[in-house]
Amino acid sequence: MDNDAAAPKCPTCPPSWLGTFADLMSLLMCFFVLLLSFSEMDALKFKQLAGSMNAAFSVQRDVKTKEIPKGTSIIAKEFSPGRPTPTALKVMRQHTTDDRKNNLDFRKGPDRSGAEKEKTDAIKRLEQLKKALKEQIGNGEIEVSGDNERTIIRIREKGSFSSGSATLHPKFIPVLKKIATAIDKTPGKIHVSGHTDNIPISTYKFRSNWELSSARAVSILQQILRFKKIKGDRIVIQGYADTIPLVPNTTSKNRALNRRVEIEVIKQTETVKDLPSLIKFSE
Repeated sequence: MDNDAAAPKCPTCPPSWLGTFADLMSLLMCFFVLLLSFSEMDALKFKQLAGSMNAAFSVQRDVKTKEIPKGTSIIAKEFSPGRPTPTALKVMRQHTTDDRKNNLDFRKGPDRSGAEKEKTDAIKRLEQLKKALKEQIGNGEIEVSGDNERTIIRIREKGSFSSGSATLHPKFIPVLKKIATAIDKTPGKIHVSGHTDNIPISTYKFRSNWELSSARAVSILQQILRFKKIKGDRIVIQGYADTIPLVPNTTSKNRALNRRVEIEVIKQTETVKDLPSLIKFSE
């Protein structure tokens, strides 16, 4: 009898690598258990994390609010059926106490034709003055500038005064006649201010640059008043000495530019009112 045929068959054995894999899993589990045993739990951070997760995913039964929730609509938020009023910006806003009205109440906006006309007239006067003083402007004796709010006529020492003197040159008097005609037609306050360079002066007539700058401003104004009877409440005389230079007093050319008398016609001014004239020595 054949012994091999009579022996029972062996069951299917697992593959040989399965033992190695089981050992590896056991080692990894032991490794993570050791890591967990070495770690420390931060209870505060855990509570914060648990609270935020609870607020994010759980049912919120308490709602904290400062006012009663209410519905809004874009139309109700951006529109109210009141009378429109102009604003500084290009925005139309309505104000009303009656929210039952269905239509806007329109009214005519402000008339800007008067302001545009004033601006045009100011530009024309400035151009006419530049044309009348074209020769003096070309020679560097006068500088004219301005806008709708003010007109500035800057008279240089060259051609108008001698050095250290407040007496006008006779040849410059016809120029002041043109200036007087121009500023008489221009509404607003008239500021006449004298300026010097930073070189001190001390003579029997002028003890300092303050007196010289003021005396030159007075000389210009007196000559203008001989041509035009300008009201005294429009006039302000100021002497600044060397306190407001146009350019640094570092060269003789710059110092010559700083020696000047400025006639400024201001449409709106913040100077003292109700005074026939004002002689101001700036400090």
